[in-house]
Amino acid sequence: MKAVTIREHGGPEVLRYEDVPDPRPGAGEVLLRVEAIGVQGGDVLARQGAPLPAVPHIVGYQAAGTVAAVGADVTTVRTGQKVFAFMQSGSHAELAVAAERDVYPVPGDMDSRVAAGIFVEFGTADDALFEFGRLRAGETVLVQAAASGVGLAAVQLAKAAGATVIGTAGSDDKLARLSGYGLDHGINYRTGDVVARVRELTGGQGADLVVDPVGGRTLEGSIDAVAYRGRIVYLGQVGRDPYQPRLFPLLLKSASLHGLYYGAEVQRDPERTRPQVERLIARIAAGELTVVVDREFPLAAAADAHRYIESRAAFGRVLLIP
Repeated sequence: MKAVTIREHGGPEVLRYEDVPDPRPGAGEVLLRVEAIGVQGGDVLARQGAPLPAVPHIVGYQAAGTVAAVGADVTTVRTGQKVFAFMQSGSHAELAVAAERDVYPVPGDMDSRVAAGIFVEFGTADDALFEFGRLRAGETVLVQAAASGVGLAAVQLAKAAGATVIGTAGSDDKLARLSGYGLDHGINYRTGDVVARVRELTGGQGADLVVDPVGGRTLEGSIDAVAYRGRIVYLGQVGRDPYQPRLFPLLLKSASLHGLYYGAEVQRDPERTRPQVERLIARIAAGELTVVVDREFPLAAAADAHRYIESRAAFGRVLLIP
């Protein structure tokens, strides 16, 4: 099969499109014939520096397609069924193996391009808002990087829950498009003062909840923008800014800062997260929520897809198509 591999860390140029042996599912595993791959910020970070368990190493965490084969003791999916899967690595390929517990059936009429943008995006956003963020109707939410895959999911979920949604993005065009997904107030972080504008919009109180996947100086701004006894859920360092934010203002506000890695939640608490993901699949299938796909690249052009993500030009999810 064809796959995208790396032999060393570095920029997109280290990605190689090459032939590798077809994988086979072991006991409790599912072989997926990949039809769409959701490229994540985590894929970029892994390419830049995560430990390589093997060389060559097939990168990627999330894919959707059709079950090609199942290993012994697999009972929840069958050959030919449409699914998406989360895996520790291996999604950037024509075939991928995932543990049965990490494979989710989807309706047969759901496009794999949609299914490939559900798990990380909507699962992470849902946990950030409700499990860790304890969002209630009538509160104000600030979503940093609102045009990202997770950001767009958070905007939709927060609006549907009855919150006022403020979001940041790097262009006025993105902010205008976000209004169609439930954004109440947009802030261009390149041209505006995010903290001052949040305080203005909230009558000086700040946001009750901030969802921040960016980190660095943006996280420091989130701390300054959160309300007294507010909550911040920190999702990662996609901004790749090594700056360490000041934490003392949290003390003065009696505010809280939660870290969230959704992959760990799924592995540690599947009894909670699996029904959560299944509910999200049902809401997307019913048209209540929308997976927003920005661009598609052929699998052979994975390096271009990674460059595009790093350019921060994307609005929603970027896909690879084998």
